[in-house]
Amino acid sequence: MATMNRILATIVTALATSAFAQGFPNKPITIVVPVAPGGILDTVARMITPEMSKALGQPIIVDNKPGASGNIGATLVAKAKPDGYTLLVGYSMFHVGNPSMFKDLQWDPVKDFASVGMLVVSPHVLAVHPSVPANNLKELVALAKANPGKLNYATPGSGSVPHVGMELFKQQTGTDFTHVPYKGAGPAMQDVIAGNVQVTIATPPSLLGFVQAGKLRALAVAAKTRHPLLPDVPTAAESGYPAFELEAWLALFAPAGTPPDVIAKLTAAAKQALSSPDAIERTRATGMTMRYLTPTELDAVVKTDLAYWSKVITDAKIKAD
Repeated sequence: MATMNRILATIVTALATSAFAQGFPNKPITIVVPVAPGGILDTVARMITPEMSKALGQPIIVDNKPGASGNIGATLVAKAKPDGYTLLVGYSMFHVGNPSMFKDLQWDPVKDFASVGMLVVSPHVLAVHPSVPANNLKELVALAKANPGKLNYATPGSGSVPHVGMELFKQQTGTDFTHVPYKGAGPAMQDVIAGNVQVTIATPPSLLGFVQAGKLRALAVAAKTRHPLLPDVPTAAESGYPAFELEAWLALFAPAGTPPDVIAKLTAAAKQALSSPDAIERTRATGMTMRYLTPTELDAVVKTDLAYWSKVITDAKIKAD
């Protein structure tokens, strides 16, 4: 009898879940952006919401919840009801880096989230002030080895993608650069342009104008392919460092336990949004690259990146601000 009751309970739950999914969505959906308005995460969220809204037949609200390096927004979504009505635009270094940089996180990147799909990636470019006597990565490495600790690199802050990326570069090349953290990407870039700091690593749009004006020298793109905004800049692999890759990704997540049928509807809507002409054009303009991945593929990326970046962060003893 007990076994039969469990079977009946399972059937009832499955039928209820299926019925809920069939009626989804019947009210507005909220996409939480864990940073302030204006950045890449916010741009991508607002880029996909109009088409997702059309596909789902309901309004989608973008809700900025900045603070604690993305942890406030991530915690909110992790603890939300798993019904598909509260989603998170996740940023790679928050999602797979924060677990190694913060103690007592209130969320787990694998256990507390259900993947909806990868959206875009943003490669990074390593550049130097024109006064630095290095025209490529090999020359920069040689210069750094001849002057350990004397070359500085600027980042938007401790625990940021540029910080972790440069620490990876140091580990792979056996070099010693000195980290100079700033309160934001703008001040960091300005000090490199002024020559107060010698090295930076940033996304192509952040430094394109300065490279074109001769205020920065781009040495390499830390990605598998050259970037269309900087076609003359070689990849790190072409420069002799095939292991050096630094691409930030943005992806859509729901709380763990969200019904699979609901996830499927959200995934289809996100994929449709990415294929819209407006999204394609805006992605190109921001220097990002569309890279849609299914929930299963995104799950694999999260687990792989979590292990990879955890080691880099732990070895470098990186702690977020």
